Amino acid sequence: MARKDLIVGNWKMNSNHLEAIQMVQKLHYRLDPDDYDRVDVGVAPPFTSLRSVQTVIEADHMRIQLAAQNTHFEEKGAYTGEVAPSMLAKLSVDYVIVGHSERRQIFDETDDWVNRKAKAVFAHEMTPIVCVGESLEEREEGIAFDRVGSQVQLSLAGLSAEQIGAIVVAYEPIWAIGTGRTADPADAQEMIGFIRDRLRDQWGEAADETRILYGGSVNPGNIGAIMAKKDIDGGLVGGASLDPDTFAAVVRYWI
Repeated sequence: MARKDLIVGNWKMNSNHLEAIQMVQKLHYRLDPDDYDRVDVGVAPPFTSLRSVQTVIEADHMRIQLAAQNTHFEEKGAYTGEVAPSMLAKLSVDYVIVGHSERRQIFDETDDWVNRKAKAVFAHEMTPIVCVGESLEEREEGIAFDRVGSQVQLSLAGLSAEQIGAIVVAYEPIWAIGTGRTADPADAQEMIGFIRDRLRDQWGEAADETRILYGGSVNPGNIGAIMAKKDIDGGLVGGASLDPDTFAAVVRYWI
């Protein structure tokens, strides 16, 4: 099965709801129907902007897909400040990012938590974007593949082959996020090919349907070379997604 490219803009803790409305409208105006036929395009605004962006997407019949930056795995309860997957589903969220390196590093999220979140996202008929990646120290010590392989195994444990075929995995080397440094396209392909092989070892042909993205200082200048690699199916874009012109150029990487 041919995998359709997916490019998601992760806005992180940027933009209030009014700014978010303007950003998604400007992005919509810069993309053509042919762009959406070739690439699925998503944006992940902060929680406070999800409803506003959802309303604009639906009112203007945009083909932009809505993503959330995180979720809790519990359905409800005394978890002050958290957001349940059922709440996101009611906002017509398509994708939920889980296990982003900033969540793992800053908030000490474990592979077990990422796994529980991914299962909770699936339970509410949304698609998890499960992030994996090594630190600079792990790469320099020669254990990058061990680290990423362990994250893949533990973060996706217990998922069915059908879920693996539907899931999105994002490889984001921690040392390239927000630093301006990007993994060499050949290195990115090597790791993403490794991830696909690990998936194939456990889930068989379902791995051929899994979309695997690259994330880490993606911009219009490097996206073309990254997307030319056979196992890379798109990008999880950070800073470059905050400017609609720049993000549209990333989406239209083949032009």
